[in-house]
Amino acid sequence: MTTPIWFDPSLCLIDGAWVPSASGQTLALVNPSDGSEICHIARGGQEDIDRAVIAAHAALDGPWGKMSALERGRILTRIGQLVLERVDDLAAIEAMDVGKPLTQARADAVALARYMEFYGGAADKVHGETIPYLDGYTVYTLREPHGVTGHIVPWNYPMQIIGRSVGAALTMGNATVLKPAEEACLTALAFAQIAQEAGLPAGALNVVPGLGAEAGAALSAHPGIHHISFTGSVATGALVQQAAGRNVVPVTLELGGKSPQLVFNDADLDAALPFLVNAGIQNAGQTCSASSRILVQRDVYETVKTRMAQAYGALTVGPATEDLRLGPLISDRQKDIVTGLLNKGADLPIAGQGVIVDHAPKSGAYVRPTLFADVPPDHPLAQQEIFGPVQVLIPFDTEADAVRIANSTEFGLVASIWTRDGARQMRLAKQLRSGQVFINNYGAGGGVELPFGGVGKSGHGREKGFEALYGFSQLKTVAAYHG
Repeated sequence: MTTPIWFDPSLCLIDGAWVPSASGQTLALVNPSDGSEICHIARGGQEDIDRAVIAAHAALDGPWGKMSALERGRILTRIGQLVLERVDDLAAIEAMDVGKPLTQARADAVALARYMEFYGGAADKVHGETIPYLDGYTVYTLREPHGVTGHIVPWNYPMQIIGRSVGAALTMGNATVLKPAEEACLTALAFAQIAQEAGLPAGALNVVPGLGAEAGAALSAHPGIHHISFTGSVATGALVQQAAGRNVVPVTLELGGKSPQLVFNDADLDAALPFLVNAGIQNAGQTCSASSRILVQRDVYETVKTRMAQAYGALTVGPATEDLRLGPLISDRQKDIVTGLLNKGADLPIAGQGVIVDHAPKSGAYVRPTLFADVPPDHPLAQQEIFGPVQVLIPFDTEADAVRIANSTEFGLVASIWTRDGARQMRLAKQLRSGQVFINNYGAGGGVELPFGGVGKSGHGREKGFEALYGFSQLKTVAAYHG
């Protein structure tokens, strides 16, 4: 193996020690670029989760729980510095593990470092407040950790999602148990190794790889967990919430999306075009906040369709190491899901398609990026999350039509408005049912400072920024009577 894996991927991290799963069983990890076996990872289960939760509780009673916010912040900052030193190694591992083009994988590693920097600097800046009350009382509030938090992280953006969930939880003094996706957990293990090198005390971070139905289910239902953070599908998120609900445990859910971009006839199309395309095909469309619906005012519809079709024609798909615009999907299973959804578009005109390079391994999980035109708003491809490189063009006539169509799905994660009309920008920002709204851009460069989360079946709770820190803490009110 030429990829620089400097840790043993077949082990769990529990209480500061690298150990095999209690069962001794492992799972094969597959490279989606060519279908080859990368290595084996631990198949953790109930017993491993139990040990990890016990270790996390011990950390709260030990050095980690007694550590000041300042010292916690310094450790997170050191983690960020070490991540930056290993950006190229992390990118190479992620490209192999997830199938992500190297440039995108490297950007994810840099983002992980940025999360650690941001949260490291914020650790001692989350304050309570004093509340004016009755004569003779002094009342104030404290922000305290939940205790032990569980984190179930998906395969599409492992490093970024670890940064925004585990990073925020550690900042607030929680001890954590992380269950990475069984399809892609190498950078989670690498992060754990780096955190140890940075001085994170034993038990503050525990990592148990394994199947969602085994390790993930055990973590969701564990009575020793005080908060769950889950990113993934709507169906699995509902199961996680049900399991946690039996223990009356709060859950942060970041689920699916069907995010629209609204293009009006006064939009700067030159500025919009790169965002219109890239927001749908980045990471091969395997992004919860992917913009899979492009709503275009009829006056400029044909122009936008022609220009997007040209852009699609220039898209190339191939092995992650070749660093093309798109790599493979995560697995053959995901390829089958996306292909099945594409088949639902057999009645629709295809405006443009990218190409899979001729030398791409036949055993890789490749799908051609596809742009559909003239799609009815109620068509399955305009309503269902695809999680692949597929976008649909939908014409609209009036501002009211655009809002109605944009709000017509069960999701509400991200939306974008392209118009020079300032009043329209403000009106639509309020009317769109979405956790984030971008005006004349899409994504704002990621922005670790920007609260992120959805409404409807896109989930609830907020990650990123200070809102994540509030979510990973609980508020205590202290009322002192002194006469």
